[in-house]
Amino acid sequence: MKSEPSVKIKEEGIVGFGDDEDDVVRNSKKGTNKKSGGFENMGLSFPVLKGIKKRGYKIPTPIQRKTIPLVVEGRDVVAMARTGSGKTACFLIPLFEKLKVHNSRTGTRALILSPTRELALQTQRFVKELGQYTGLRSAVVLGGDAMEQQFSAIRDNPDIIVATPGRFLHLCVEMDLKLNNVQYVVFDEADRLFEMGFGEQLNEIVQRLPDTRQTVLFSATLPKVLVEFAKAGLSDPVLIRLDVETKIPDTLNLSFLACRSDEKPAVLLSILKHAVKKESLTIIFTATKHHVEYLHTLLEKSGFPNAYIYSDLDPSARKISVAKFQSKKVRILVVTDVAARGIDIPHLDYVINYNFPAKPKLFVHRVGRCARAGREGHAFCIVEPDEFCYLLDLHLFLGNPLTIAPPSGGTEISSLGKVPSTYLETELSDLLKWHTDASDLASMQKVCENGMKQYIRSRPGASIESVKRAKDIGFATIGEHPLFQEATNDKEAKAKLLTGISSYRPPGTIFELGRPSYSDSYKLMRERRQKHDEKIIAYHQKVQEKLAESEAIRESRTDLKMELSKPEDIGSTFSKVVMGKRRKTFTLSELAEKKQKILLDKEHFIPYQPADVHTEEGLQVHNFQKEASVAGFDLTGDTEAIMKSAKVKKVWDKKKKKMVGVQGESKKNMIKSESGKWIPSSYKSGRYQKWMEKTLQLTMTLEVTTERQVLLNLLNASRRTNDGRNTILNYK
Repeated sequence: MKSEPSVKIKEEGIVGFGDDEDDVVRNSKKGTNKKSGGFENMGLSFPVLKGIKKRGYKIPTPIQRKTIPLVVEGRDVVAMARTGSGKTACFLIPLFEKLKVHNSRTGTRALILSPTRELALQTQRFVKELGQYTGLRSAVVLGGDAMEQQFSAIRDNPDIIVATPGRFLHLCVEMDLKLNNVQYVVFDEADRLFEMGFGEQLNEIVQRLPDTRQTVLFSATLPKVLVEFAKAGLSDPVLIRLDVETKIPDTLNLSFLACRSDEKPAVLLSILKHAVKKESLTIIFTATKHHVEYLHTLLEKSGFPNAYIYSDLDPSARKISVAKFQSKKVRILVVTDVAARGIDIPHLDYVINYNFPAKPKLFVHRVGRCARAGREGHAFCIVEPDEFCYLLDLHLFLGNPLTIAPPSGGTEISSLGKVPSTYLETELSDLLKWHTDASDLASMQKVCENGMKQYIRSRPGASIESVKRAKDIGFATIGEHPLFQEATNDKEAKAKLLTGISSYRPPGTIFELGRPSYSDSYKLMRERRQKHDEKIIAYHQKVQEKLAESEAIRESRTDLKMELSKPEDIGSTFSKVVMGKRRKTFTLSELAEKKQKILLDKEHFIPYQPADVHTEEGLQVHNFQKEASVAGFDLTGDTEAIMKSAKVKKVWDKKKKKMVGVQGESKKNMIKSESGKWIPSSYKSGRYQKWMEKTLQLTMTLEVTTERQVLLNLLNASRRTNDGRNTILNYK
């Protein structure tokens, strides 16, 4: 949550606390009603409101209007919000309202966990600024800082602790901290907490917290592991995803460009030169960090200044790259999915998918960054033949038919087409020259290819039906995309010639080329060809018939919107409606129970769930499990370490009746915590006891030194007076 002083609100607006358009219009019409839509209507106390006004905030953002009232009521909340949307105030303002004033006897009552040092320090700064009139005390606990200072800070009983999970758990084990008085817990950027490997630490910390706590969780995405954590650690949570797009905007144009894998860099350069406006902002999504580094170097050589970010990049370098892009010093930003999470660019014009996403939800998450607030945007997708199945899955998810540009040229912008060969020829010649002259670029390309192989292993597979349908898409039959159909007749003839040359397949095989006609291999292959000649001709005829049939269907098809029938019309027309009987499927556990045929005493047996549990779930207004299943999806890692960590060894759990993940690490140098989990033995090193002994010795030494100083002062004072002897006697 970054902001500017109140003087600049009218000119630039505050990031995360911008004025809502409806409130601006309403306040302009009614100059006297200044409190409409502001923080004053939320029922906040005076010290909290004073801190908000002192900071310069006037009108809450949409995510704050939805989240703050629910958190103030005491509900557990899972909110999906981007960086810059004001999420820090969403959990700090209710925190101040809940704790009210400082209480030195109770101890820590609020805990805020952040994934990185930078975010924790930023949160600590906002705690001091927004809560400066509440009198609440806070402490920050970060890895890498001196533990002795943190021992002293926690011994002072602060009201709020802002910490990173690893160091906080270390202090909990080292100091035997009791967290029974914690009332309010915040997991900031929870998806990054789990991505960085803090899952075990978070579960251990949650086991130490009281069950009556209130938990607030903020995340830019909702992975599956985070949904499971929310189910186990939160009580009847409410999911808020106001700032996250669930559909593709109507003002967003989609274009799909087919090419071979080795032509992708040339297609990207053709898009940037011929389809993207020069003054626009463009984000390029890639699969791995190696693609990011390669494209960054390649675009710099092509004359396109750009910035780049990926997960392993230093946080300060990441901030610099994003700041350059937001200030329009560079117009192109090359990113991965993991690194781009949480970045908010309000005026983005173009999105280019260099590597097509494997999941439709991830595609919506990518392209939803542009065409916001009624603005127009364009998303380009570079698709190679191996990714056609994912393209079909996407169109099934969106409910749109896949249109393929005919060889004569298409007219729909959203169709699947090719970049003209004239453009590709120029770019490929330049790329070949650059790779020959620059050895570093050639080596980066090789690393990029190896990284792609690793990415393909961890990439989820497409549906079986889409894989079958993708085989029917002939790459050679795809025509030029309408965005590039500006060539003259000479260029069109040249393009057809180049296309024919690239798609030409000689009738002979490698066993026949350069061999005499009397050789054994030549005779064998000729006999094989004569034997299968009829099947080959039949196959080509079948392909031509399919193409002609699809072309005829495309020409004769008319889009008719038919009105759906109503239940009243069906009831009045048909006397009886027969529904198909649904076949019941059984799981392994249900089959085992069915075989055992255990008879239950219904009179005395008490089930785990009430009889009407499914009815109650259907009547719920907010059902977290259903909403989370729609919103949740996992991001594929952009580094080899993240990809390997996702592959966890699994074994069959007899109690849970499912496959569960196990850690392959040995229990060597591990100790068992209070919750029964194994943690590193270095967490209990005895440093706190040594610090306590040292502090106690210093305290005793200080007391002795103070007493001696008092005696010396009295003796000196007695010598200066006439009755010094009486003074000493009286003191004794």
